[in-house]
Amino acid sequence: MPRNIFVEQVIRTPVEEQRVELVERKGIGHPDSLADGIADAVSRALCREYIEEFGCVMHHNTDQVEVVGGQADVKFGGGEVIKPIYILLSGRATTIVDDRVVPVHKIAIKAAKEYLAGSIRNLDVESDVIIDSRIGQGSVDLVDVFKRSQEVPLANDTSFGVGFAPLSDVERLCYQTERYLNSEEFKKHFPESGEDIKVMGLREDDRIALTISMAMIAKHVPDMDHYISVIQQVKEEVEKLASRITEREVEVFLNTGDDYERKAVYLTVTGTSSEMGDDGSVGRGNRVNGLITPNRHMSMEAAAGKNPVNHVGKIYNLLAPRIAEQITREVAGVKEVYVRLLSQIGRPIDQPKAASVQLILEEGVSLSAVEGDISGIVDENLANITKITDMFIKGELTTF
Repeated sequence: MPRNIFVEQVIRTPVEEQRVELVERKGIGHPDSLADGIADAVSRALCREYIEEFGCVMHHNTDQVEVVGGQADVKFGGGEVIKPIYILLSGRATTIVDDRVVPVHKIAIKAAKEYLAGSIRNLDVESDVIIDSRIGQGSVDLVDVFKRSQEVPLANDTSFGVGFAPLSDVERLCYQTERYLNSEEFKKHFPESGEDIKVMGLREDDRIALTISMAMIAKHVPDMDHYISVIQQVKEEVEKLASRITEREVEVFLNTGDDYERKAVYLTVTGTSSEMGDDGSVGRGNRVNGLITPNRHMSMEAAAGKNPVNHVGKIYNLLAPRIAEQITREVAGVKEVYVRLLSQIGRPIDQPKAASVQLILEEGVSLSAVEGDISGIVDENLANITKITDMFIKGELTTF
């Protein structure tokens, strides 16, 4: 059955040529990212349990996670969490298959703790956090599930996913800066740095301003002089990184809210502002490609925690950027590409209501010269769409 693939050329100024560009990335320790990460960790854990016990993934959506900030007493040289961070796990999951009970709450809480322990080095998941699972219950007939699992899943919603390529200098700079600052290598050299990092990029013509907020770990910062010294060293590290990513002029600002005279600086016990009253919710942070990009098309879908089998809000938002990247990698003459996939509830997920590809082409390149190759790439990816499910469960794809 032919797929509804539309390829067109659009006339617009490419992002790299626009005068002003804004990009944001919330790091893994930001409260919103914590909510996204926990939601996906719970979903993956349930997927693996369902596959191990029943041979296929049962219905679930664990996308309702709330991080409620706690309270900490912090000072140079140390501190303690005096009111734990509260995390509410909500959503829906299959808890009964025929007469067999799935320990959903136990699995969910364990997955959340493991995710937090692996993401926030200085967080004690037993004393600094309270995790409450209120995931709703559901039951299924295993015979019916197996019958449906042999077919291409049907879309559970009418929704859309978007993707674009290639990334601009500022987009790559924001993404790679946060990933570097939260890398194991960096943390070995700068144990003072926490995981709650936000990077905001602004490009005005060819000048880029990178504003970074980074939580600092109080037990590794004995005094103000040490704090200031680390801030300066981290700025220099980011400047070195930036010089490898872009030839544009980059100015780095770090923890601009600090007031050295008042000794009011960004110190934390754990490395996340969640300990200080900051809250987080699924879908309020990065889009599926890890960035917030107001100069680009974006979906407002909260993809984290959605089931990876037939929830098109998750699957299409994971697939669209992969299609866009493949097009720019394999098809010569494409300057910029935007992919939009629209589902219709009840239709097979490999048969979207529309698969729209919009192109900005290099001068002298005609649409007819590239249209066939691009349609082929889209068709191939849709034909293999169920691979997205496997890749997500294995942890090869992220949604934030």
